[in-house]
Amino acid sequence: MEEAKGVVKHVLLAKFKEGISSDEIEKLIKGYANLVNLIEPMKAFHWGTDVSIENLHQGFTHVFESTFESTEGVAEYISHPAHVDFANLFLPALEKVVVIDYKPTTVRL
Repeated sequence: MEEAKGVVKHVLLAKFKEGISSDEIEKLIKGYANLVNLIEPMKAFHWGTDVSIENLHQGFTHVFESTFESTEGVAEYISHPAHVDFANLFLPALEKVVVIDYKPTTVRL
């Protein structure tokens, strides 16, 4: 197996609170996506909603994935004022959240 050199994926699973409108969710997603323009170590951002038929989502409805070049980049992102300001808007809108950072690993067969 081969661990990606330095690359770190920051994955956030979320369930928005009841009463948070789809317009507000869209605004929050755009704000999250814009962080890639404001925080240099954040290299990419993707998001989506659960489409699984397995019903194992445990109530989580949205997934957000950010790509960084290193764990140091994630640390810089977390403490960056733009992230702190955004988190203060985003997190109160969530009923549930899980965050996992990992280094992608390729399996060679």
